[in-house]
Amino acid sequence: MTDIIKLLPDSVANQIAAGEVIQRPASAVKEMLENAIDAGASKIDVVLRDAGKSLIQVTDNGCGMSETDARMSFERHATSKISKADDLFAIQTMGFRGEALASIAAIAQVELKTRRHEDELGTLLRIEGSVVQSQEVCPAPAGSTITVKNLFYNVPARRNFLKSPQAEMRHIMEEFQRVSLINPEISFTLTHNDKELFHLYAGPLKQRIAALLGNHFNERLLAVSQHTDALKIDGYVVKAEFSRKTRGEQYFFVNKRFIKHPYLHHAVENAFQELLPRDTYPSYFLHIQIDPSEIDINIHPTKTEVNFIDTKLVYALIHAAVKKAIGQHNLSPRLDFDSSTDHGIDFGEISRANRLIQPPVIPVNTAFNPFDQKQSFQSEWKRPEKTVPTENWRIFHENSPPPSPNIDTTTSAEAESRENRSAFLQLHAAFIVTPVKSGLMIIDQQLAHWRILFEKFLKQLEERKIPSQQELFPQNIHLSAADASIIAELQPELKALGFNIEAIGSRTFVVNGMPEGLRERDAALLMDEILEAYNKNLQDLHIEKHQKLAMAMSMQMSIKHGQMLTIPEMSKLIDQLFACQIAEVAPDGRKILTVIHLNDLISYF
Repeated sequence: MTDIIKLLPDSVANQIAAGEVIQRPASAVKEMLENAIDAGASKIDVVLRDAGKSLIQVTDNGCGMSETDARMSFERHATSKISKADDLFAIQTMGFRGEALASIAAIAQVELKTRRHEDELGTLLRIEGSVVQSQEVCPAPAGSTITVKNLFYNVPARRNFLKSPQAEMRHIMEEFQRVSLINPEISFTLTHNDKELFHLYAGPLKQRIAALLGNHFNERLLAVSQHTDALKIDGYVVKAEFSRKTRGEQYFFVNKRFIKHPYLHHAVENAFQELLPRDTYPSYFLHIQIDPSEIDINIHPTKTEVNFIDTKLVYALIHAAVKKAIGQHNLSPRLDFDSSTDHGIDFGEISRANRLIQPPVIPVNTAFNPFDQKQSFQSEWKRPEKTVPTENWRIFHENSPPPSPNIDTTTSAEAESRENRSAFLQLHAAFIVTPVKSGLMIIDQQLAHWRILFEKFLKQLEERKIPSQQELFPQNIHLSAADASIIAELQPELKALGFNIEAIGSRTFVVNGMPEGLRERDAALLMDEILEAYNKNLQDLHIEKHQKLAMAMSMQMSIKHGQMLTIPEMSKLIDQLFACQIAEVAPDGRKILTVIHLNDLISYF
C-alpha cells in the first residue's frame, strides 16, 4: 500500500493561500493601498479597469525598494515588520505577515516598478502565477507602481464567482473609503475606466469625511475626544436626527486600522439611548489609539477583528466620550466659525435705530352684546355627539378624519357593501381589526400597504408604462460614490417607475421628473430613503435587482404605524390586499394578518 500524503507544489499552495487573503478585486486594492501607506507615501493614485478584473494599478511616492527587496517582497512570509513572535504584539503598520504581494502574484500578472529616493535607477519586475518572468534595471520615479492585470486568470472558478462590475466596484469603493478616511493627511485619487471618481486632498478628518460622503456631513458631525493614560479616542459621531436605517456609515479604527467590533458598537448605540428614532442606527467615525501590546490583531485573515486585553475599559471610555459629545451639543450648540462670518444674522434688522415702533393692537368686536342670548358663548361650541371609548381604540363613523393622501379612497360597490355590514376598528393607529366568520381578523396596516405597493411596482417594472410628472423646478441631488454607482446601475428601473434622473457629474444628479402622485415629496429626501432601503437588501443574493428596488420604494411609500385611517381607507386597503397574489406575507416574510378564532375568544371569558 502506497503513501497517500504529499506536499503541495508551491504554485498550488500559493493559490490556496491567495484565496484566504485575496477574495475579490477589493481585497487586492486594500492590500496594495496599505503597502503604499506603510511605505510612507503622501500621495497615492489608484487606477482601475473593469472593476479591477482587468487592471488594478497603485502608484505611491513612498520610500521605494531596492532590487533585492523588490524580489523578496513577492516571497511568502517575507516581511520587514517581524523578526520574532513577540513582534506580533508591537505592530504599528498595516501589513506585516508578508502574504499580500505573494498572494496577488499567485493569481495574476503583476508588474512592479520601484525606486528608492537615494538611487538613480529603479527596478522593473514581472511575475505571472508566482513565476518570475523578468527583472531588470529601469528609470523610474521615486516610490512604487504595482500593476495587477487579469486577476484570477489562472483560477477560472474563482473568477466566475465574481459579481457584476457594479457590485465589485462597490466593494472596492468601500475599501478605498476605509483606508482614505483614517489617513486624511495623505492625498488620494481613484480612477475607474478613465473616469476620476475621487480626488481627495490632504486635510483634517472632517474635511475628508465631507469629501467622501458629501458636504452635507459638515453640519451633521459632533466632535468626539477622550484622552486617557490607557488610550485616546478621537473622531466624530453624527447627530441623532440624521441617523440612518442601515449600518453603512459606522467606522471604528484602532491604530489606523479599520475594525468591526459589535461590543464597541453597542457602546456608541447605548450612548444615543432614547435619542435615536425607531429602527435607525447611529453613524460614527471613531479612531482608538492604544498601545499595540494591549491588542491582538492577528486573529483574522483580513485583520478586521481585534481582541483587547481590557475590552470593558475600552467600552466604558467610548460610551463616556460619545455621551459627552452629545451632551455638549444639546447644552450649547456650537457655531461653525469656519463656514460663515455672519452666521445668517442681519444685524441691521435687529438694530433699534430707524425702527418704527408699533403699539400693540387688541381686536374688539364692537357689535358684541353680552345680553343677546343668540350670541352667547355656548352657541359657538357644540359637544361632540360621540366620544372615543379609549385613546387606543378608534371607532369610525360619519365624522371620520380626512382621507390619508397615501391611499386611494375611491371605493368600489363591494367595498361600500362591506362597510355597511362590517365594523372596522383601528388599534393603536397600527392595526385594522374586523370581524370574520371564524372570529376576529387583525391586519398590520403598514405591512399590508407595503405588500400592495410592492406588487404594484413589480408590475410597473415589468410593463415599463408608468408616466412621469416633470418637475417645475428640477432638483439637484449630491450622493456618495457608492450611492451614485447604485443610481447609475438602477437608471432603467427608475425610469420604468417614473423617475427622470440625469447624471450631471460623477456624484451629482438632477431630478427632472417624479412618478405620478409623488410631486409633493422632496426628491432628495425620497431618493435618500429609497437608497437606504435598497442598501438594506443589497447583501441578499437571492433577490433580483428590480425586486430590491420595488421593495425599497414600496417600503418608503407605505403608510406607517401611527397614521389614522378612515373607514373608506381601511375598506379600500383590505380590498387591495386580498387582490394581491400573496396577501398573507409582507415582502420581507413577516405575517401581515392573523385571525383569532371564535373559540379562542370565548375561552378568554
